[in-house]
Amino acid sequence: MRLTRKISLAFAFALLLLVRASEAQQNQSPVPMMIVQAASASSTPAVSHPAENSSSLQAAITALQQVKAANEETLKKQQATLQQLDQLQKDAEQLKIFAKRG
Repeated sequence: MRLTRKISLAFAFALLLLVRASEAQQNQSPVPMMIVQAASASSTPAVSHPAENSSSLQAAITALQQVKAANEETLKKQQATLQQLDQLQKDAEQLKIFAKRG
């Protein structure tokens, strides 16, 4: 009787962890997106202000690098969450097997 109760508690705990991990995955803040306006044809050549173009290009590159870093971090968090969920699923399957034996 006690073994069944322990297994039930362990299963409930594993289920709770699974729900919490799922909620954490859904509640992640979205990565800010930067939308770059497409270049339009203008009557003045783009070479007339090389300093401005260079600085805006550098700013765009920096922004893209920051977005890339944020995306990589999000992917790492998602991968860790998936691994936790896989482990919880394996643990739940083991609990089911032990519950059937008891």
